[in-house]
Amino acid sequence: MLAGNLTESLQFNQEALWFITIAIDLGFAIILYRLFGRQGLYASIIISLLLANLQGPKLTEIFGLQTSMGVILYSSIFFATDLLSERYGKQEATRAVMIGFLVSIIIIVMISISLAYLPAKGPETAAIALSMHEATATLFNYTPRFVIGSLLAYLISQRFDVWVFHLIKEKTQGNHLWLRNNVSTVLAQAVDTIIYGLIAWWGVVDLSTAMQLALAKYLFKVLIAVIDTPFIYLARSWDVGSKDWVDEPPSKI
Repeated sequence: MLAGNLTESLQFNQEALWFITIAIDLGFAIILYRLFGRQGLYASIIISLLLANLQGPKLTEIFGLQTSMGVILYSSIFFATDLLSERYGKQEATRAVMIGFLVSIIIIVMISISLAYLPAKGPETAAIALSMHEATATLFNYTPRFVIGSLLAYLISQRFDVWVFHLIKEKTQGNHLWLRNNVSTVLAQAVDTIIYGLIAWWGVVDLSTAMQLALAKYLFKVLIAVIDTPFIYLARSWDVGSKDWVDEPPSKI
């Protein structure tokens, strides 16, 4: 009864649900880090990419603005790479970015192949098989624009995020984690939004609509970057050297 009332309440308060979802997502990321060190952050990135592909097409309204469910999960990838940058250095963060890039390609290729399979035609399963096939095709009907836009946006923005993070860290001599975490993510998310918008929406919708969609998505990304700041401070304070599956110590740079 209590769970039902809570679910009903959150359905009517989408903003509260949105903040709770962010907290849960970031919470899982730092739990994985706490338990498994850098490997936990690799896992967090892969999980976020998988879920972003699954939930990305779902649109909702938060604070009166239309946004995709994938924004939360995609934004947490920047949190994971920033934490990798902070604790293990630029090379480790770049490695994670490239792993995520290849995982994205694998996800798109394998899902696209699965759509080529025809639904079962047995008398007892034909109806549900066709229904599931159509639902899957609707959810994962990747267009070339979407594939190119999402892959390029991810790769360029993530590499840019790592570069800016370490540039600021060097200039501030390792001080002001909040500054490099937020500035690198905010700038990188702008790059991500612009690249994806130009490739995926150019000529598909009018300029006004494209700018409205891009601005709303970007504002949510910036807000998530601010929210994740206390999480990265908490995670940085943990000694997880014994959790790593490699012998390299955390970077001091």
